[in-house]
Amino acid sequence: MEIETMKIVYFPHPALRHKSKPIKRVDGELRTIVRKMFDLMYEARGVGLAANQVDLPIRLFVVNLEADPNKGQEMVFINPVIGKPKGSEEAEEGCLSLPELYGPVIRPKEVAINAYNLAGEEVNARVDGLFARVLQHETDHLDGVMFTDRMSATAAADARPALDEFEFQFQRQQERGEVESDAAIAERLHEWETRYC
Repeated sequence: MEIETMKIVYFPHPALRHKSKPIKRVDGELRTIVRKMFDLMYEARGVGLAANQVDLPIRLFVVNLEADPNKGQEMVFINPVIGKPKGSEEAEEGCLSLPELYGPVIRPKEVAINAYNLAGEEVNARVDGLFARVLQHETDHLDGVMFTDRMSATAAADARPALDEFEFQFQRQQERGEVESDAAIAERLHEWETRYC
């Protein structure tokens, strides 16, 4: 994959179920990837975007809670680890890899995050509210987990027809050669892992 052609992939693209590996080096190419991820996130009006969602198997995601390049703060999280959950709350979530699909998800209200930024500095924070939810949602992506996996049985059943349609469209795209085969995707993911992990 060339960085210039990077795009957000849609469910059930195999990269979305790939458990990402920790990043061992940061270089100019990775910085370019991060910039492109922010651009794609803003274009899609999102507040967070994980590397899996742009077909990359590395433990990294970007966040701007304002979803606007002229507002808010651009944050990069490399090799994030979430812990010390506290409380619980339900809120509606969506995903740039599942456009137009929303559903209720129960998550811890407050969490601790440990990660690194692009400068190699360690980031340690305790967060709550929307920020905590976004960090959990994006970290899930790095583990191959979609927000629909965390829905209640009833909510998941409501979402099933939409998921079936995503699966049907993806299969059609592969049949038409618009999307690579699963084997070709797996091979490319491995190549990226050898480059950064």
